[in-house]
Order: sequence, then structure tokens, then C-alpha cells
Amino acid sequence: MGLSLIRLTTSLALFSPAISQNLASDPGRSGAALEIVHLYNDLYPQTIAVSATGRRFSNYAPSLDPTNIAYTVAELVTNTTERAYPSAEINSPPGGAINYTTNPPTGANYPNYFIGVQSVVIDPTDRLWILDTGRAATPEGVNVPSTPGGPKLIGIDLTNDSIFRTIVFPPTVAYSDSYLNDIRFDLRPAVTASGKGIAYITDSSQEGRNGIVIVDLGTGESWRHLDNTPEVRAERGFLPFIWGEVVYTLPPPGQIINYAGNFGADGIALSADGETLFWSAVGSRTLYSIPTERLRDRSPTSEILAEASVVSRGQKGISDGLETDSNGLIYAGNFEDNAINVYNPANGTVQVFVRDPTIAWTDSLAVAADGYVYFTENQLWRTAAYYPGTDRRVKPYVLYRAKCPGNGTKVNLQ
Repeated sequence: MGLSLIRLTTSLALFSPAISQNLASDPGRSGAALEIVHLYNDLYPQTIAVSATGRRFSNYAPSLDPTNIAYTVAELVTNTTERAYPSAEINSPPGGAINYTTNPPTGANYPNYFIGVQSVVIDPTDRLWILDTGRAATPEGVNVPSTPGGPKLIGIDLTNDSIFRTIVFPPTVAYSDSYLNDIRFDLRPAVTASGKGIAYITDSSQEGRNGIVIVDLGTGESWRHLDNTPEVRAERGFLPFIWGEVVYTLPPPGQIINYAGNFGADGIALSADGETLFWSAVGSRTLYSIPTERLRDRSPTSEILAEASVVSRGQKGISDGLETDSNGLIYAGNFEDNAINVYNPANGTVQVFVRDPTIAWTDSLAVAADGYVYFTENQLWRTAAYYPGTDRRVKPYVLYRAKCPGNGTKVNLQ
């Protein structure tokens, strides 16, 4: 028996025009002024990265839309067009992103090609980093497991658009069913013995273990902390409501309908001083944090100390990506209220930054050197992976920006 939802229709009888004029209603819009920066009319975007010179980049994960084939990373060249970046070749692995010679099919294992990029981020020195999950979805919507060589982190020098670093994750860090989602950088020399800085990554896997991945950018070593602890996992039975719709997942054939909020640790943000990492699961309204020194620790009792150091910062709404500005404010989407919220660690409060009826699934946010926070709206809950199983997305998808309050700008940890 398929899932059926009862639609209730109500009508309001107006006994008097005077009565109707006095009814309170939700204004729908408030807060910062929104500017449309880019309209995506081609592939399906997720994250946004903005360089100090104003160059803009997005990723297009084939794991979230099997038609994201032409490229998985692009530079936004006009307000409505994109081109494969840094080249069409690196976006086109030989034979495609999926290896159909294995049973079951798996992600291709090329370390020198993009397989399934989920995140693009500009670091404090204005380099572009590309986070590749090594996974892609079949035309039927089945997200295939990765193979070693696929999950990786690639650094690009924007002065000449060349790759300067490739870090391949071992299968003990990026499991075959991991989904390396988002990443933040701390390039202060003192945080690692190599002096080259560190990166923190969320694993938001819907099928496997969630956690935080840590990478020494100098040595290329990587490790995990908080593996599958309750704070990095989606809450059981978590059910979101967006644009007046209840959101259930409708997975590939042979699987059962489930709660939509089953993404684990997803959004990630570093405090302005680099001493605290914040994260949240899509399947939760709670913001968590941990001292970053606990994540960098690899001593025998480091996981015990890490788990004991997790702090709940309270609820901030349902969000995907997170971001920080130089004033220490943490920006987070709030799907159910058509809003972007800000959490202030200084006093523990959450405030609405901007509301607009066009805001819903804010996939990612990026504070740029120009003092704006950029964010993508991509209607993820309206893909065929969610009830009622039809693709209800309406192009174009949108890249917005709004001015950061209090002259906030990009955090500069170097």
C-alpha cells in the first residue's frame, strides 16, 4: 500500500470586510536586504565559494541528482551561466563517475578526476578546496558506495587555476558509505606540527556512520572523531515541514519510506578564533560544538576526551550549511521559517537574520571578503527522493547574498 496523505481544504467566511482587515498575518519578509547574485538554469547546485577577487564557484553533486553529469564543479562566469572548472577534462572521469563492472556498481576510483564533489570552499589564503565524496547516483537514484581513490580533497591555486595538492582519504577514514559533506580550514601554523594548517569535515552519511573527519594539510594524514555519537547523528523520527508540506523520503525501489531528516552531521563552522568547531545534523534542530583541540588530539584517550567535551548550544532551526563571520556570528538556515538565523556564541541567543518566502532549503553559506554572506537555495526537498516521488523543483535555482551585520567579513585564520 502506498503512502497517502489527506488534504484538508478550509475556507474562511468573511462576515464583514472590517473584520478581515484587522486580522493579524505573517508578514513573510524581514531583516537584511536580499540580492540575487546568480540564477542556475542548468545543473543542480549545492555549495558556493567566493574568492577575494570576486570569483564564484559551485559544485553539482551527482549523488543528489543523477543528471549532474556534464560537470561537478563550475565557475560562475555570468549571472546566469557556468563553465566546468578547472577544466572539462577533470570533470569527466574515463567511463563516467560510476564503475558498472563491479557488482554492485561503485564509484570510480580515480584520484586525478572529480567523481562526486559535494563542497567547494575558499580558504583564508584565497585557495579553492574541492571535497569529493567519490560517490554518485545511478539513474534510478541509488547512491553507489565509494572506492579508494574516489574520496579526496583537492586544492587549487586560483592565481593559475592549477592543482597544488591532492589528499586521498583512506577507507578507514572515508568509509565506502561515508558522505563527506562540508569543510572548514584553520591555517594557523601552530595548530599542527607540519605548520600547514588543518581542515575539519562532516560525514553526513544517510546509510553509514556519521562523524567529524580531521585532516593535517601538511602531512595529508586524516582521522575521525565522534564516530556515530548521538550528537552527530540525525534524531530518530525527525520530521521537517517546509512550505506547508510534510517531508518524507521516498527512496529507490525496494526500500521503505522513511523520515526526511536522516542526514547526520552536515553543516560545519569554525569560531572566529579557531578554538571551537560548531556543527549540526540536518535531522536535528540543535547546534553542537567542541573545542578544536579535542579533535586535533590523537592520543590513546582522545576519543573519550572528545565525547566528554561536546556542548549543546540549543536549538537554531533546521539547517543544512553553517558559516561564521569575523564577529563570531554563526549563520544557519531555518527551513521551516523561510529564514536565515544567526547564533551569537557571546550570549547564546538566536536571532532571525533574514526572512523571505523564496528561502527554504538553504544548502550552503559562505561569508566572503566583501562583507556579504552568500547562500544557495536549491529546493532539495522537492527532488524525486522525497514524497510524493516526483521531481517538483522549479528552475532557476538561486544564489543570494546579504550584507553581514556589524561590518562582519570572512574569518581569517592564518
